[in-house]
Amino acid sequence: MPATSTQILRLSQGHLNLLTTCPRKFQHSYLEQLNTPLDPKHEEYQMLGSRFHLLMQQREMGLPIDSLLQADPKLQNWMTDFSKVAPEIFTPNIDNQTFRESEHYRTLQIGDYLLTVIYDLLIADQNQAQILDWKTYPQPPKRETLAQNWQTRLYLYVMAETSKYLLENISMTYWFVQSKEQTNNIKFTYNEQQHQKTAEELNQLLNNLTKWVQDYQYNISLPQITNSQKICESCQYAVRCQRQKIKEVTADINQSFPSLENIAEVSL
Repeated sequence: MPATSTQILRLSQGHLNLLTTCPRKFQHSYLEQLNTPLDPKHEEYQMLGSRFHLLMQQREMGLPIDSLLQADPKLQNWMTDFSKVAPEIFTPNIDNQTFRESEHYRTLQIGDYLLTVIYDLLIADQNQAQILDWKTYPQPPKRETLAQNWQTRLYLYVMAETSKYLLENISMTYWFVQSKEQTNNIKFTYNEQQHQKTAEELNQLLNNLTKWVQDYQYNISLPQITNSQKICESCQYAVRCQRQKIKEVTADINQSFPSLENIAEVSL
């Protein structure tokens, strides 16, 4: 059922990334709630990541995790390596001045949108707030790519907007516990320039979404990305968006031509 202007839409960083990547994909996934089967390999990685997040949460809450670690040697190795590289994360509070909470939940309302974030671990005191996030895929992305991801931008932005911390005293650190060499991290600090840029681009994105949702009430679909972008090739909605047909037609045309073995390749 399409949302109306009187409803509050709850948006996460994942939704913002979808909107930025392809508004039509956001329509299928969020507005229409279409579900597609996960790739088995992707699903396996997702389940493993979920188990690690659960272990870190239970450890932070003081619940026993030994039996869970013994049942999964891979997770046990990750936890062991992680605790050696970042012992400060595994050190319990020694005073009442530091706030620590796993799966810390915050919201920020902007117009008809409720932006939601969940920090894997928040460590905060009177002077600074540290947002920590666990990643379990083996190859960390480039720092520049991660900086533009809406998870980084939204998590820092919401903390700044919902607290009294100086922007320079807010940080976010990604920990990659399955890195090929060893557990490593990428840390982002914050400042006024970043905050203003995020505010401008976030408001523009939400304004666009408002118009798109209004149009959607009249059966006008959200915009598609251009054909030249290869993202469609791996998208689960390629058939629905009539993008897979383009590839099929191309394949048929290629089959009608004679062998091209004797024609030299052209560098692109």
